[in-house]
Amino acid sequence: MAKFLNIWSRKSHRVGSILIALPFLLVLVTGILLQLKKDWDWVQPTSQKGTGKEPTITFEQILTAVKAVPEASVSTWADIDRLDIQPKRGLVKVQCVNRYEVQINASTGEVLHVAYRRSDVIESLHDGSFFHDKARVFVFLPVAVIVLLLLFTGVYLFFLPLVVKWRKANRRRESPGVKEPGS
Repeated sequence: MAKFLNIWSRKSHRVGSILIALPFLLVLVTGILLQLKKDWDWVQPTSQKGTGKEPTITFEQILTAVKAVPEASVSTWADIDRLDIQPKRGLVKVQCVNRYEVQINASTGEVLHVAYRRSDVIESLHDGSFFHDKARVFVFLPVAVIVLLLLFTGVYLFFLPLVVKWRKANRRRESPGVKEPGS
């Protein structure tokens, strides 16, 4: 049984590694970028600080402010993906459909910052939804299961030589006068 487990572990480790190489590399690289998103403006724009602790501008003022930003390419609410209102920062983040983010002072309506936001694209690459919703389940989920299998087989293959050496050392201690074959 131990020999079968050894052979199976080696083969599954080798084949599994090849099967998951590209998707897993994508998950690793995008995961690193997402870990750094708050530290690297290229991934996600740094949040500015507005004035006040309660938003006082209206939705119409938000739309008017964003329309004034050429990069945002906003003419109606249909061009806006979502709003992120942060009362403690005095800030309204407007994420446009074209992935630009416009940060507005929640009290004055002044545009504080405009930048391209890559974190959402990186996140969709990370979970596989960038390619297709079914890619998450039929590609990235199996990759995760295979990585888990690689973890177990890798740990087994790491400890196997140590266990063999430990057993040989115990046999030598138990019968010091008997030589083992092949030694």
